[in-house]
Amino acid sequence: MAKAASGSSPDEGLEPDESHEKGEAPGRPPSGGPAPTAPAPGSGAGAIELPAWTKVLGWCGVAGLIYLLICAVSIISRGFAGLGGDAAHTMFAFAENPWVGLSVGVLGTVLIQSSTTTTAIAVTAVGSGALPIQGAIPIILGANVGTTVTTSLVALTFIGDRTEFRRALGASTVHDFYNWLALLIFFPVELIWHPLEHLSGTLTNALYGTDWLPNPAHFNFIRAATGPVEHGVVHATSQVSSALGPLFTIVIGAALILVAVRYLGKLLKLLMVGRARDALVGAVGRNPFLAMASGMGVTVITQSSTITTSVLVPFAGSGILTPAQVYPVVVGSNLGTTFTVVFAAFAGVGPDARIGLQAAFVHLIYNLFAIVAIYVIPLLRPVPLFCAEKLARVASEHRWVLAVYLGTVFIVLPALVIVLVGVV
Repeated sequence: MAKAASGSSPDEGLEPDESHEKGEAPGRPPSGGPAPTAPAPGSGAGAIELPAWTKVLGWCGVAGLIYLLICAVSIISRGFAGLGGDAAHTMFAFAENPWVGLSVGVLGTVLIQSSTTTTAIAVTAVGSGALPIQGAIPIILGANVGTTVTTSLVALTFIGDRTEFRRALGASTVHDFYNWLALLIFFPVELIWHPLEHLSGTLTNALYGTDWLPNPAHFNFIRAATGPVEHGVVHATSQVSSALGPLFTIVIGAALILVAVRYLGKLLKLLMVGRARDALVGAVGRNPFLAMASGMGVTVITQSSTITTSVLVPFAGSGILTPAQVYPVVVGSNLGTTFTVVFAAFAGVGPDARIGLQAAFVHLIYNLFAIVAIYVIPLLRPVPLFCAEKLARVASEHRWVLAVYLGTVFIVLPALVIVLVGVV
């Protein structure tokens, strides 16, 4: 297990990253080339010792760029929500078939860029009687997959450098393949035996009305901090054009991601050497279950698994973390995003509050089962990482492969299922 956490795996193809344990910059020879005055171990190969005040300014810049990246992800989500919300509502009318519901969950979340919003729409449809709970469950499972697309946008900012792009894409798409594998395992099981429906119903009957969990909206510090920037951009674009405003919002968010990741990578290469690198790798890369807990905790605070995983991609692209070290953080973030929905569901009132709580428990139970089946049991654990690294290698050589993958899996296939099964 320690080997998997440190990034070693058969046929991994990430040779430059194996220098992490020695404190060397990935993919680069020790400072000074053939000269005998190489830096001491642990100091970071090729590293220049920066003055203390420069380090302070550098870390302030890193904090500011991470803040900008979080704002950018939220801005893109708001843009997609304005662009695709009505389309998602319309698609839900065809979601009674489980395969259509699954496709609606994937495509609706890609359009809205929020699995929480997709789940909320499904819950509302169930509460109004337009959709049974059996129809809402595939939508929730599909939303779990659709939420991973934004992280690939962050990886695309490294496309100019083949090695960095391979690292970043491997770290970002491990989330995709983990969720796809969970879906392949549990969706057929749910269709046949309905364990998620039964277990969530039992928990709901036992806990509904207890009102013992707080509403996370009351302590969402991250959203409170990024809100002014997000609302400012949305307000400005709506003034330019009410019809094209959401599109302008998406473009601004994408541009901010490009700027944030570009300069974040440069700063991290200067600052993350020696003790700083060792501290990060020690916190994330040494103990996978501690990394999983970290991913879960950060996601509960930020209330977005996309933010948690997107922030890690620049670290992977810069060679500071490997995809294998990011993997358990992604798994933890998947679980962390379910707590937000559960907390909010306990605070819900009205006729659909009970069904909303059951839908929230479906999300929680599904992700718990996925962790046990895929990560805790070693047999399937390497599969998402292997697939992500294979895709990253191929896409770094042939850039069009990523466009085909994203377009086919997240847009074309779900749309075809909706049209052919739900409409025709």
